[in-house]
Amino acid sequence: MTADPMANHPAYDAVIVGAGPNGLAAAVVLARAGRSVLVLEAKDTIGGGSRTKELTLPGFLHDVCSAIHPLAAASPFLRTLPLADYGLEWIQPEAPLAHPLDGGRAAMLERSVEATAVALGPDERAYRKLFSPMVEHWQELIEEFLGPLPFPPKHPLLSARFAPKFILPARWLAEHTFSGEPARALFAGMAGHSILPLEQPVTSAYGLMICMLGHAVGWPLARGGSQRLMEALAGYLRSLGGEIVTDHPVCSMGYLPPARDVLFDLTPRQLLSIAGERLPSGYRRQLEKYRYGPGVFKMDFALDGPIPWQAPEVARSATVHLGGTLPEIAAGESAVWRGEHPERPYVLLAQQSLYDDTRAPQGKHTAWAYCHVPHGSTIDMTARIEAQIERFAPGFRDCIVAKHTFSPMEMEAYNPNYIGGDIIGGVSDIWQLFTRPVPRWVPYSTPTKGIYLCSSSTPPGGGAHGMCGYYAAKAVLRDHGEG
Repeated sequence: MTADPMANHPAYDAVIVGAGPNGLAAAVVLARAGRSVLVLEAKDTIGGGSRTKELTLPGFLHDVCSAIHPLAAASPFLRTLPLADYGLEWIQPEAPLAHPLDGGRAAMLERSVEATAVALGPDERAYRKLFSPMVEHWQELIEEFLGPLPFPPKHPLLSARFAPKFILPARWLAEHTFSGEPARALFAGMAGHSILPLEQPVTSAYGLMICMLGHAVGWPLARGGSQRLMEALAGYLRSLGGEIVTDHPVCSMGYLPPARDVLFDLTPRQLLSIAGERLPSGYRRQLEKYRYGPGVFKMDFALDGPIPWQAPEVARSATVHLGGTLPEIAAGESAVWRGEHPERPYVLLAQQSLYDDTRAPQGKHTAWAYCHVPHGSTIDMTARIEAQIERFAPGFRDCIVAKHTFSPMEMEAYNPNYIGGDIIGGVSDIWQLFTRPVPRWVPYSTPTKGIYLCSSSTPPGGGAHGMCGYYAAKAVLRDHGEG
């Protein structure tokens, strides 16, 4: 018989499995409530989707998954924490986002709604009309968006005002709001973060929210890498008495010390593997039907200089959307959902070293890029990603010193939450956005007392905002008559 690896550990009020943003956020909420908390992490470092490593060459620091953090900067929970005291420093590029177009042009998302609108020419008035009211009320709107489906809404008048636009397909909203190619392309790139065909309902919500946050809080990066956000969360947790143990994979409930509650920063598939025998059969069947979405093919580059953008203003941002026009981006994202690999994929790129000199040796640079691919794809997208960058930055290939790739299945091996390369914990369409992982009044709880989910497979879904963990921990406290 195998010895219990946690046999000598004391009992805890709560054990959290997984030290990603949501697991750490849940631990902080419980520790602040005076609970004894232990976080168990399978890997040798904390971070989940927010880790930083030398993937190419020594001295080149690459964010393994998440890189730019508007949702973390706007998070109603993370904004309350003293993370700066534990080493987190946000860097705000001059402009939140650049979207190059053919012919040496670029649409730019500026911090100012007015400056963005003016540069969009014929769409100046439409852009200002769409985003000025949202930016004015961004804090109330983000509270509604980054949480479980509220009933009744926390801000009913605002919800009634803006919800009709959020429900729309992004392509429809762009084509019926804007007349010019730059504005339509800019919005298409924003909505592409949904990892859904832009003809599907609720894709507008993604574009509207992250565009709004660009104006409200910027699209910052963490100095030293995304790992610093996780280290700051961990440092604060330890100051509250919380414990973290790494190199401790949990294969069954027997790998856990005695605890009143266990919170899993894992997807439904792993929950079934670890705790399935303790869950009712009906709930298990519901979890088995949970839908995972497309994967990503990820690349990191070590460069001997900055990317030579044809439109020089693209260097004013650390984040770049590469996909061309609205029809191009829409066609590429729809192809992925049909199981195809677009020749010209929509590529999300970050050039952090332009603004953070800790990322590369002096005079050198990094680039971070990925595109969406069908779930579990085995197709190498290296040439297509490089060609899409070269399209808007002729000479890019000549700058490459070294590169590293992650296929969807390599992403899953790196982080088991990325099932088939799905980096957002499951499809986030209208049918599964607020009912993840199953339709349930409190989606973080399970029918089994003391077992909870706190991952991005619960509302509000993917992103390094920590809100899934926050709401899961609040559910725990309510179940014990608190919170």
